Amino acid sequence: MNFTENMDICRHSGSCGGCKYQGIPYEQQLAEKEQAVLEFLEDKNIECENIQKIEPSPAKYRYRNKMEYTFGDLQKDGELTLGLHMKGRFMSVVTANECQLVCRDFNTILDAVLEFCRKKAYPKYHKKAHRGLLRHLVLRKGERTGEILVNIVTASGDFDGQGFVKMLKDLVLDNNSIIGILRTVNDNLSDAVICDRMEILFGRDYYMEMVMGLDFKVSAFSFFQTNVTAAEKLYEDAVSFLDKKEHGTVFDLFCGTGTITQAAAKKGGEVIGIELDPASVSAAAENAELNGLKNCRFIAGDVFDVLSGNSPEKIREKPDIIILDPPRPGVGGKALEKIINLGAENIIYISCNPKTMANDLFYLQYYGYKTVYLKPYDNFPFTGHVEALALLSRV
Repeated sequence: MNFTENMDICRHSGSCGGCKYQGIPYEQQLAEKEQAVLEFLEDKNIECENIQKIEPSPAKYRYRNKMEYTFGDLQKDGELTLGLHMKGRFMSVVTANECQLVCRDFNTILDAVLEFCRKKAYPKYHKKAHRGLLRHLVLRKGERTGEILVNIVTASGDFDGQGFVKMLKDLVLDNNSIIGILRTVNDNLSDAVICDRMEILFGRDYYMEMVMGLDFKVSAFSFFQTNVTAAEKLYEDAVSFLDKKEHGTVFDLFCGTGTITQAAAKKGGEVIGIELDPASVSAAAENAELNGLKNCRFIAGDVFDVLSGNSPEKIREKPDIIILDPPRPGVGGKALEKIINLGAENIIYISCNPKTMANDLFYLQYYGYKTVYLKPYDNFPFTGHVEALALLSRV
């Protein structure tokens, strides 16, 4: 199927740095991503007899449920813009108000916020001079609930919160509703979205989502999968391995807000999630209670420290199966050494960066684990990102 059979090439494709594969047939995108994963494995001499074809995304357009837009300008000291950084010119910002990866309501809100801020003559925050007001606009949405959270990120200063709320509540949206409007104050010198102080201007500071029959409360700064339907397929495949294995105790390492932890808990046994971010652990525990799951618990701390016994909460159990879902840099040698010493019969590895996954698989292979199954997933069509799932067994 060709890209143009469903939708014209994005109007921003020549300038926006968000998409890599604009105008490329989807089958070619899949083939290139699958080949990249195979090359990472080959480079590290990873032995695996059961490598599956890449899993396409259920939706190729309108799949993103979160966007972080930046306030700026296209030309120095030019008219205020709001959107994504320009390809090859990081200081320039393209107003991406016709993006095809997000729902139309995101584009509507972006346009309305930009017009509001232009009329108020609010200045953008200057990254080098560290002055100005407007920094980012963060939009989040529950794919299954249609709930939208609007979060404008500014430096300290006067901002018409009441006028902002009225403008947004007056918008006519397609299929969603705004359930929360926030102002995050960020006076940090870094360009990252950091919360020094949050004001709830309207509604609440979270939205609800449903994944694999479970309810999730997702707060303004909680991590959650960006393509829910694609992530759900990957998670279903991952926890299906629990059906085929004898398991009493499962460790879910780098568990985030506990999506996979809770999906694994539905399979029975005891599941322990470990995550560095205390806010994510708190959200995971709250969501587990919301779903009535009493056979999972969560520990806040660095994976290496917790497994080494260097954290306030100790783990006395030994895992039958370990689930790894690390950040982009992968697990790393120190933590992998502790994981190997636990002696779990099986490891389920979920990766958002197959290149670093190949490094970890090489380490695990050297110390006695065989990769018995591997499958890539295209959870982010038209971008360069690819995910993967692997099952390892102890030799």
